[in-house]
Amino acid sequence: MINPYLRLFTAFTIFFIIVACLLVPPESLAESQPLNGAAQAPPPDVSAQSAIVIEQVTGKVLYEKNGRRKVYPASTTKIVTALLAIESGDLDRVFPIPGAAVGVEGSSIYLSAGEKISLRDLVYGLMLRSGNDAATAISCLIDRSTEAFVQKMNERVQAMGAMDTHFMNPSGLFDENHYTTAYDMAIIAREAMKNHEFKAIAGAKSWVADREEGKYRHFYNKNKVVFEYPGGTGIKIGYTKRSGRTLVASSERNGMELICVVMNAPNWFNDSYKLMDYAFECFEMSKIIEGQRVLKAIPVNSGNKDHVFVGPKDPIMLPLRKGVTEKLEVVYRLPTNVRAPVRRWQEAGTLELYVSGEYLCSHPLYYLEDIDGVAM
Repeated sequence: MINPYLRLFTAFTIFFIIVACLLVPPESLAESQPLNGAAQAPPPDVSAQSAIVIEQVTGKVLYEKNGRRKVYPASTTKIVTALLAIESGDLDRVFPIPGAAVGVEGSSIYLSAGEKISLRDLVYGLMLRSGNDAATAISCLIDRSTEAFVQKMNERVQAMGAMDTHFMNPSGLFDENHYTTAYDMAIIAREAMKNHEFKAIAGAKSWVADREEGKYRHFYNKNKVVFEYPGGTGIKIGYTKRSGRTLVASSERNGMELICVVMNAPNWFNDSYKLMDYAFECFEMSKIIEGQRVLKAIPVNSGNKDHVFVGPKDPIMLPLRKGVTEKLEVVYRLPTNVRAPVRRWQEAGTLELYVSGEYLCSHPLYYLEDIDGVAM
């Protein structure tokens, strides 16, 4: 017969373990260790000189091979040219084509001097057909000169955090001083794909330009990712003899979006497909914090309540390895107190996420309730 005192002791022990688990703060969510010895597929061998895969929402690196090595981007440069064109304003503006954009070396949409064409058609010709003449036309039409436009390209990518990139032209024609890294191109592509207009253009399979009869009007996307890869969403290919084959690809499956960059890759499309397959097989988006969950309470001065609750508006998701729990740390950037009135969905601060001690991303935090002021 089991000793009743032993049974009582066991029950209390289990109770206290459960309570201790419930009281673990969100700042230390889990230790990094495999679950039940779950096996992880090895990364594939690829032909690319350098390559990287990142998750779109957080920017987390899921795979990297020589990602910080200097490479030449070729026409993947046009991602930045297209983004600046879109950000410049109304894409339906119509411009006469300057002579400088006619007969430009390399891929072309066969512009003619004085031809009137919309900025939208130029951007589609740039992204789908990789028109170098379209790149030159855009640079001349939305800035005072191609040189000034290229300066803005460099400023824009540095603001994104692409610090090892420097452009000399808007098309990607080879120049020793026109360079990047696979990591920087992933950062650039991630930023570009946040723009809904850009994303729609980069993912289009075809486009019919509003040009005169007899002009080159039907633009079919050279990027086979949007035709061949399940879940493929874009974005740009490139090639010059000295740069080699370059490809920035994107895809989405089961709520996870990827950016894949391969540089100087003889098997550019197969490399990209294998790397994205690997990432989808090994990682998944995991909900870390529920939307509108109360995370903190901030003291309120001169309010009808002495504190206000703070939390995220939407669920916070992270790409985590399947079958593995990773050590997640949360750092809050919040005011020590706030003065009433406070309004619900007013931004309160940020939450920073660290995975195994490495910074990953930040998310805004909001006040989750209204607090009215009171007369003193």
